[in-house]
Amino acid sequence: MFGRDKARGTTRVPAGAQGPDGADPKALSRGFGLLALLGAVLALGGLVGLVYAGVATLTSMLLFGWLLLVGGVVALLHAVQSRGTSFFWLGVVVAALNLAAGVVVIRRPDAAAETLTMFAALLFLTGGVFRLVGSVVVRGPQMAVTLLQGAFGVLLGVLVLAEWPSSSQYVIGTFFSLALLFDGLGLLATGIGARRIISLVSDGRSDGGSDGGSGRPGDAVLNTERDDRLGGGREAVQPEETVKQTQADQDQSRG
Repeated sequence: MFGRDKARGTTRVPAGAQGPDGADPKALSRGFGLLALLGAVLALGGLVGLVYAGVATLTSMLLFGWLLLVGGVVALLHAVQSRGTSFFWLGVVVAALNLAAGVVVIRRPDAAAETLTMFAALLFLTGGVFRLVGSVVVRGPQMAVTLLQGAFGVLLGVLVLAEWPSSSQYVIGTFFSLALLFDGLGLLATGIGARRIISLVSDGRSDGGSDGGSGRPGDAVLNTERDDRLGGGREAVQPEETVKQTQADQDQSRG
C-alpha cells in the first residue's frame, strides 16, 4: 500500500495532522474558541453595564484611577532608570501628574465622572459643529453622511450638557458598556468564524487524503486535464499518419 502511494507521488494526510505551516488545527480551533469565550464574557458584561449604568460609571472611574496610578509608578521607575539624562525631570513630572490624578479619581470618583462627562459633551459638541461646517464648505461625495454625523454629535453634546451634572451618573458607564458590548461581539464573531473556517479546511484535507490515495482534492482534476491534453495531442497526430498512409497506397498503385 505504501509502495503504491509512493509510486504515485502522493501523500495521505491523517486526521489531526499539522498543516504546512506547522500549526495544529485542533490547537488553532481551541485558541479561537477561547477568543469567542472572551468575547461572550465581554458582551455579557456590556449588557449588564447598560442595565446598571450607575455601577458601570463608578467601576470605570475606579478602573481609570488605578490605571493612572500604575502608569505613574511605571513612569517614575523609568525616570529613575534614566537619571542623569535630559528625560529625567520630564519623566518625574509626568509620573507625579499621573499619581496625583489617580489618587484624586480614586478618592472622588463622582467628581471625576462629572469632569469627564463635561469634557465628553464639549468634545461631541465641537466635533459635531466642525463636521457640519466642513461638510457644507467642502461639499464632498460623503456630504450627507458627514452632515448626519455632525448633527448627531451636536445633539448628543447638547443633551448631555442639558442634564449635567446628573447625566454624569450614567453617561460614562453607558459609553463604557457599549464599548465592551461591541468589542465582545467582534471577538465572538471572529472566534466562531475562524473555528468554522478551520473545520472546513480540516474536512477538505481529510476528504482529499481519502480520495483515491491523493493528498489534495485538486489532484484528480489536474490529472484529468493532463490526460485530456495528452489524448488531444495523440488525436492530432492521427490525421497526419492517415495522410501519409494514403499517399503511400497511391504511390504503390501507380507503380
